[in-house]
Amino acid sequence: MKKFALITGASGGIGKEIALSLAKDGWNIYLHYHQNRNEIEVLMRSLQPFSLEIIPIQADLSSDEGVQKLVSNIFSIDAIVFSSGQAVYGLFQDLSEMELDQLWEVHVKNPIKIVQKLLPKFYRLGHGNIVFISSIWGQTGAACEVMYSTVKGAQLSFVKSLAKETARSGIRINAVAPGAVETHMMSRFSQDELELLTEEIPIGRLAKPYEIANVVSFLLSEKSSYITGQILSVNGGWYT
Repeated sequence: MKKFALITGASGGIGKEIALSLAKDGWNIYLHYHQNRNEIEVLMRSLQPFSLEIIPIQADLSSDEGVQKLVSNIFSIDAIVFSSGQAVYGLFQDLSEMELDQLWEVHVKNPIKIVQKLLPKFYRLGHGNIVFISSIWGQTGAACEVMYSTVKGAQLSFVKSLAKETARSGIRINAVAPGAVETHMMSRFSQDELELLTEEIPIGRLAKPYEIANVVSFLLSEKSSYITGQILSVNGGWYT
């Protein structure tokens, strides 16, 4: 029987690795992206050898229209992985109202709306799986990333609460909280800053995107059938 997963932010460094990992596990995939069509086309070519249904969906998840466009293009669905979003670095007092709104909408409000709209499909199936890619900063907070930490923390509260409500319906909801990962998001830091950051991590290096994807693959598998409402930290021992 075919199984379908939606990955939001599939054009990003972690999203692409999640898509590759799930394809290896036999998942058919909806690849959501906003602007980076080129990366999605490259990813689709990489997924061709798996002979699966790969469905790209362009949508701006900072808008109500984008949410509706995404949801209206989802038919059969067994799992959702939320990996889209962006960070804003700087003093909290300097953030614009637009930046505050976008972070809230992309990371919290609209993912919640997507879950709310797609949950009936899971209830009808009698099963479902949802994974949020949150952040270490949602667990412990970070100066100069106050709003990002706030929205990532909100994701974790949502996961813990909704997991209790849906568990007896066969729907599992979990989150992965990565630390520093080798993606484009780290490009704003200088080499010296990255070296100082690496020294703080007990394992002594940044995570590879595929290491986050491996955890998602586990959470969407039967190997994690008794796990729900949990936050899996993947941070090299940086925060425990």
